[in-house]
Amino acid sequence: MPTTALYRDDFYLSTCEAVVTAVNEDGSIETDRTCFYATSGGQPGDTGFLERSAGSRIALDVTRHGATKDIILHMPAEGQALPAVGETLVMHVDWPRRYKLMRMHTACHLLSVVCPFPITGAAVGEDESRVDFDMTETIDRDTVTKDLMRLVSENHPIFVQWITDEELVANPGIVKSKNVRPPVGMGRVSLVCIGEDSAVDSQPCGGTHVSETQEVGAIHIAKIEKKGKENRRFRIRFGTPDALA
Repeated sequence: MPTTALYRDDFYLSTCEAVVTAVNEDGSIETDRTCFYATSGGQPGDTGFLERSAGSRIALDVTRHGATKDIILHMPAEGQALPAVGETLVMHVDWPRRYKLMRMHTACHLLSVVCPFPITGAAVGEDESRVDFDMTETIDRDTVTKDLMRLVSENHPIFVQWITDEELVANPGIVKSKNVRPPVGMGRVSLVCIGEDSAVDSQPCGGTHVSETQEVGAIHIAKIEKKGKENRRFRIRFGTPDALA
């Protein structure tokens, strides 16, 4: 059965009640709805636990998609008891981890504003993220950091708008990724917008983000690596480097 992904409409939802709809041979648990983000688009899936009616917990190792994007699988950690189909559970996301990923994912979007080049790859992490750009230009990492922190300190609002699959196909220029196209087939696509009237940025993305740029906090470009003639890898980390403190 399809899973209603509650996180798509509320990035800050960290707990919800759900009914088990399937327990698969690999132990993965399907529910009628979930607040757990499933691994996609470079952002890791959520971890956390499922609370049973008697108070016991099922620790979850990772959340991922099933055969299609509308199926979400919650993978229990090794040695965990499995629930029964039809059982009602309370789902609890590891919120400190998720919030760090939300801040980091938003930082990646801000980097794509500061460096307006086609994106060739990305990976969001809890303490460090990377974004690869199709570019040959030499760019100073301290300058990029200052431009990023300017956007953070300006505290632009961040919100989601929904467009149809047809609108996305008709406007290919809004996609920043060079190699990966946003998935279609679910009827709608989310645009993550930054700034009043999307003045700072707007791009298709199914990940989770904070509600205003100030929440990202202090970030900096730790390293810019040359990964081929026309590819540069930017590594983003939390905190302020000593040189810019």
